[in-house]
Amino acid sequence: MTKEKLLLLDGNSLAYRAFFALPLLTNDQGVHTNATYGFTMMLDRMLNEVKPTKVLVAFDAGKTTFRHETFKEYKGGRQKTPPELSEQFTYIRALIDAYHIKRYELPNYEADDIIGTLAREATTQGMDVIVVSGDKDLTQLVNDYVTVNITRKGITEVDVYTPAFVEEKYGLTPKQIIDMKGLMGDSSDNIPGVPGVGEKTAIKLLKEFTTVENLYENIDTMKPSKMKEKLIANETQAYMSKQLATIHLEAPLTIALDDLTYQGADEEALVQFYQEMNFKTLLDKMEVEEVSTVDEDFTVETVTDLTKQHLKAHMALHVELANEHYHTCDILGIGLANGEKIYYIPFDVARQSDDFKEWLASETVNKYVSDSKAALASLSRFGFTVKGVDFDLLLAAYIDNPARNGEDVAPLVKDYGYMNIESNEAVYGKGAKWKLPTEEALALHIGRKAHSIYTIKNKVEEALKNKEQFTLYKDLELPLALILGRMEVQGICVERKTLEAMGEQLQTKLAIIEEEIYTLAGEKFNINSPKQLGVILFDKLDLTVIKKTKTGYSTAADVLEKLKDEHEIIVHILQYRQLRKLQSTYIEGLLKEIHEDQKVHTRFQQALTATGRLSSTDPNLQNIPIRLEEGRKIRQAFVPSQPDWVLFAADYSQIELRVLAHMSNDKNLVEAFKEGMDIHTRTAMDVFHVAAEEVDSNMRRAAKAVNFGIVYGISDYGLSQNLDITRKEADTFIKKYFEVFPGVKTYMEESVAIAKKQGYVTTLLNRRRYLPDLNSSNFNVRSFAERTAMNTPIQGSAADIIKKAMIDMNARLEQEQLQARLLLQVHDELIFEAPKEEIAILEKIVPEVMERTIALHVPLKVDYSSGLTWYDAK
Repeated sequence: MTKEKLLLLDGNSLAYRAFFALPLLTNDQGVHTNATYGFTMMLDRMLNEVKPTKVLVAFDAGKTTFRHETFKEYKGGRQKTPPELSEQFTYIRALIDAYHIKRYELPNYEADDIIGTLAREATTQGMDVIVVSGDKDLTQLVNDYVTVNITRKGITEVDVYTPAFVEEKYGLTPKQIIDMKGLMGDSSDNIPGVPGVGEKTAIKLLKEFTTVENLYENIDTMKPSKMKEKLIANETQAYMSKQLATIHLEAPLTIALDDLTYQGADEEALVQFYQEMNFKTLLDKMEVEEVSTVDEDFTVETVTDLTKQHLKAHMALHVELANEHYHTCDILGIGLANGEKIYYIPFDVARQSDDFKEWLASETVNKYVSDSKAALASLSRFGFTVKGVDFDLLLAAYIDNPARNGEDVAPLVKDYGYMNIESNEAVYGKGAKWKLPTEEALALHIGRKAHSIYTIKNKVEEALKNKEQFTLYKDLELPLALILGRMEVQGICVERKTLEAMGEQLQTKLAIIEEEIYTLAGEKFNINSPKQLGVILFDKLDLTVIKKTKTGYSTAADVLEKLKDEHEIIVHILQYRQLRKLQSTYIEGLLKEIHEDQKVHTRFQQALTATGRLSSTDPNLQNIPIRLEEGRKIRQAFVPSQPDWVLFAADYSQIELRVLAHMSNDKNLVEAFKEGMDIHTRTAMDVFHVAAEEVDSNMRRAAKAVNFGIVYGISDYGLSQNLDITRKEADTFIKKYFEVFPGVKTYMEESVAIAKKQGYVTTLLNRRRYLPDLNSSNFNVRSFAERTAMNTPIQGSAADIIKKAMIDMNARLEQEQLQARLLLQVHDELIFEAPKEEIAILEKIVPEVMERTIALHVPLKVDYSSGLTWYDAK
């Protein structure tokens, strides 16, 4: 019989460790996920390594425990939990539930007491117990049956405490850990101990006297010293500290070991959770089969000769693509449906039909599609023009609920009651297992998609009309999709030779920096090897060790930033890493994305973000690191596609802050924009109470951080990280900001109140974001929803404005009969290309159109420029 193993995890401690070990991360809905992700990795690792038969995750039940009856100031010095972490506890608990693991908390007791009680009980039954925590207090539980794993600063490395390890590390027994804490105290728990007694002194005393009690019984044998005086003066405090540090091994638990049996995770629930969190790496490891529930009698007619008899005035058109890369992937077939007939057309048949080509190009024939942009872009490669799109399922479903942001038709239509359809994964498989089904199965799948689109069109549109969002969909998102499609097909020209030359220049710079690093190190080594670099920095150069890993010393960016002032080599290493990333990710990455026409054809993600912002992929042109000069120079490779043409760039200036001024109607903020003053300088003047000429770069930087931070609902913790200041200083800065701009504070409070009443927030153009957690009884969940209620209307309205500007600009270019064309939208910037002789006209009409796109209480301002490259047009 296999010996039972009990795995006990300290939930709060591991969540804290994960949060501070990883950079702040968010999913598509803006939920912070770094602690959840780190916790998942730790939990998954321990389950795989230990292979337990029983598991429990213990949490602290609240701030007050029985220890506070002994010492009111117990844990009193701890800083308030960052809201970015607090909001994640709900998701961590949901993760544990998906794993089918028992979680438990007990009022008036700590997680340590739960773990200690269960560990004691398990050992009496002959079980092996493995404890995982970031809190060394738990090492007092170690014995021949109980092993305690204490996490290091990362999320995957642990120190394994056994009796032998404790002996080697401290020269003590595990039980003496309690006495050590009693003497030296614990600043993290605000346990006072004896003033002046540190770890070394405590260990020395315990090696001589064994316990705190024995020490005081024999205190008279100690030679006179200041230490003896401190021990005598603080005897009561020493006993109290030991009592506070002692884990309760007989807590009144309402669960038993039999409740903790672990039989494996709920894979379906885990997949759903990973999807919600955007944990793509973890999703790729999952292999969950879907059960088909479709009607097997569904009839689809395969068309071998496509003529006008198959093409009606109002039809659903579905273009089935091999993958999401519609600029390059195969078209697997076409689906058509009109409520009476459902057709599958092999693409070779469709390509040979002039009637189909004419039908697609007709503006008077309405088409209902799943993704109009993908259809337009993919079909254009084969000479088709798509017009007359009257319904776009992807966009309509996304506007109805921004949480619906997938590209697969099946989950979208199922939300509207159409169940007779399978997912792409069920039909094709996933990842390396993807394969084409039989022709019959493919025909049915494509036919089902077309039929579902036709069937639910009216239902989706009715939902939008009921919410007063039909105008947003019909007048903004739908026409924009076709504009974006044409922009993607047009692409932007990228000079391969320029990128290659930049790559060579970077390689030369990297070689020079390498030699400088070798000189400072006194030897050659592999700079890209963290292990070898760690040896150079911490063994040879004797720099301060900040973080260790299983393979050696940590040389992560945050570690090196803290060491910049210790040695000249650090600055060179950081520069080397920046340039190397530029070369590999952006220069080499862009080179791979250049098509045969010498252009890159990015894909704009229109139905993805909760705020309505566009993003781009393959390549992502919004992430080129322009704060670095070498990064900005990458834009030199982007050029016009024709001789004697130039690029023209127009950029909204501080659009989100202007939207904030409009929505809050704060007197000081509105006045600053109307006066045309630099808003960051004005904020610094008001907050620091100085004149404009006295505002230095640090003051303006701080003001800029809080200005934009307010828009994104920044906390004192987030601002402190951005400015490298204490949380207290950051909190003071935010409070001063609200004193200067009280209207902003009032707006935010009112936004939350309105959102709680109606359950959602809206942008200026009535885009909605639903916030069901606003009335949650869980403080952390509710707090995140409140911050979202404050900042989504600002970010979403800014997104709406630039989208409307693109539509207005497209109409104006057609009205003026110009050759100029819109190529890119990057954040708040529009990029055009045009003949040189049209630039003067663009300089007049582009700011005119963009600044008048929507009327605010403050003026919209557009900066523009032109040049032979995107770099010059800045």
